[in-house]
This record gives sequence, structure tokens and C-alpha cells, in this order.
Amino acid sequence: MNSHETTPGSSPLGVAMIGYAFMGKAHSNAWRNVASYFDVPAFERRVLVGRDPAGVAEAAAKYGWAESSTDWREVIARDDIQIVDICAPGWMHAEIAIAALAAGKHVLVEKPLANTLAEAEAMAEAARAARTRGVQSMIGFNYRRVPALALAKELIAEGRLGTIRHVRAAYLQDWLVDPDSPMTWRLNKDTAGSGALGDIASHAIDQVLFLLGGQVTEVSGRLHTFTPQRPGATGLEDVTVDDAAWATLTLASGAIASVEVSRVATGQKNSLKLEIYGDKGALLFDLEDLNELGFLDATLPVREQGFRRILVNEPEHPYADAWWPQGHVLGWEHTFTHEIRDFLVAVGTGTTPSPSFEDGLNVQRILAAVEESAAAKSSLIQLAPSAPTTQPATERA
Repeated sequence: MNSHETTPGSSPLGVAMIGYAFMGKAHSNAWRNVASYFDVPAFERRVLVGRDPAGVAEAAAKYGWAESSTDWREVIARDDIQIVDICAPGWMHAEIAIAALAAGKHVLVEKPLANTLAEAEAMAEAARAARTRGVQSMIGFNYRRVPALALAKELIAEGRLGTIRHVRAAYLQDWLVDPDSPMTWRLNKDTAGSGALGDIASHAIDQVLFLLGGQVTEVSGRLHTFTPQRPGATGLEDVTVDDAAWATLTLASGAIASVEVSRVATGQKNSLKLEIYGDKGALLFDLEDLNELGFLDATLPVREQGFRRILVNEPEHPYADAWWPQGHVLGWEHTFTHEIRDFLVAVGTGTTPSPSFEDGLNVQRILAAVEESAAAKSSLIQLAPSAPTTQPATERA
């Protein structure tokens, strides 16, 4: 039976997606492809939701959704919708997700979880309550599904790096280098929540938590806006979010992580660089070479040590067996296909998907602590222990 077929008496899961811009396009591509490469529960792409009737109708036809709508409340009330994928801007996440969970819909939401810590806490509580009724939820930190980073997680878990001492995470882009680049909703705190901090530091921080596990106990941070005003519809408008952010995180294990993010790093297009240093080895990764992982085995004699390049395309590597013969590289878009695969399998098996809303809340707490430290010019913000999270049965080994 292929993954589009249904067992006798069963019906395909009906999917509605809210939002059709950048993330909507990426998720639509994943929904279109996932069943062609992975064994997943049967589903149908039923409704694409957006605010502009003409725009959402055009996107629905282009991306392969059966119909379009401008009313997300009406859509989540429909009996033929079982999954809601939220790709709308962050200020809409909490309201839509909480309503969808209350309606008994499984929910996937893009990162960051919300614009504020209070919203994230409300979403995590709604997810916990929904889980008792068998309703699943997941946050879309898609870089957990990069095969090379999934392999890095395996190597760390196997003890190949020994005790992790410190991590460097830098996520750098340059799309705001030009001071004449116009205002967008991403540069307004009311709509975006924060700037580079929530947009891309959330990814970097999630990778620290994903790869190392454990809790962050202390945070120090700094935010900076290099271009305080940008041209808008009525002239110059104030930029009310950060262009760049820096943070130092202390983990309960004793490891230290430095995080640097910027949307004004000239020449850097979409570079998430990770360096993980243990007493028995080290790992290097750059998203702009996402099929490669650098690994140094420090247990070898010194004369034989050195970083070696692992091309993460073998069938034995995470996710790779579903795609092409070894050596045929994957791309950024495949991470979303892997994400949808894992979410659908969790829904189909009734297991808790990862990363959970609780994982998203943990990241949100750290982001809030960075903001607090930056505002107070304080060296350290102490973080209370957060609730333990469940490692997924659905993440492929």
C-alpha cells in the first residue's frame, strides 16, 4: 500500500495551512512531496488560509491546495480538518494554535513559538491539556531535520565527543545591510516580537539544546540596532527590534555556549555555523554546506588527528535512505519534508512529536532572558529549571 492509500474504514487526514508567504511556500512544498518519499498516514491538502482573497486563491492553485479561505476560525471548526499548520506571522501564533488545539486539531506551528513569553506559556499549557485528549502539537525547528545535524546528535549521544566543554553558534545573514531597505513587519516589535533574536537566534539556541540536551541555567546578552530608522509608507519609521544579538549560555552540565546572530553581516547569506568542542572530539557544521559535517576524533594519536569531512548522504545517515543514491546532495527544502514526515508519523502513531511546544517555551524563556540581560546591562540572568521534555520516538535514527 502506498502512503496515499487508506485502510478500510479510514479517511485521509485533512490538512489546513494558515499563511502562504515564505514559510507557507516551504511547507507547501513539503506537504506536496512527503508522501512520495516517506511512509506516512494518508492525508489531503484541503485548505490554504490567508488574509487577501485573491492572493491566497492564487497561492492555493499554485501550491496544490484544494481550496482557499480567508477565515481561519471557520476552517478550524470544520469536521474535515484534522491538522492545522500555522505559517502565519508570530503575532498570530498563540490565538490560532490555542483555538485549534481546543477544537481537537493537531497543530504544527513555525518558530519562534510566539512573540512573548506569556503567549508561549499559554500555548504550552494548551498543548499539555490537548495531549491528554490525544491531540498532538509540534514546533517547526526544521534544522533538527538536517541529516548532518541529526548525525551530530547521534555522535554526541554515543559519547564520541566525550564531555562537551563549549559550543559556538553563529547564525548570520545580510539582507538588512542596506540602510535604505524598507520597513517590514519583521522590523516592528508589535508584529515581530523581536528582530534577529527571535527570528534566527531561536534556531541557534534550539540547536544548542537539541545537540547537548539539558537545561540552560544562566544567560547574559546584548542586543543592538545598527539602523534605527528605515523608509516606510509615510517616510522614515522607527525600527523597534534588534539587528543583531549576542548571548552567553551556561548549561547545567557545565558547558558554555556562545551565540551570535545578525541580519547585517555583510556577505553572509544564510550561514548557521556550529562548533561543538568536547574532551574527546569536536564537530563543525555550516548550513551553507549542509550536506557536510566536520568531525575530529581526539582519541586518535596526535599525529593522526585532524578534522575529516563526512558527506552525509549515505543510506545509513538520518533520513537519507528515502532520497537519492549516495553522494547526491540534499537541500534546505528537504528539512521541511523531514519535519512533516516526523509530525505525520507522530500523529498516526499517537506518540509525542518533538520538538514540543514545551521545547519552544524553553527557547522562548532563553530569548526573554537575553532581552532582560540586554535591557538591564546585567551580566547574568538566572533561569529556573524548566519541565523535562520528551525525546521523540519519531525522529529517525
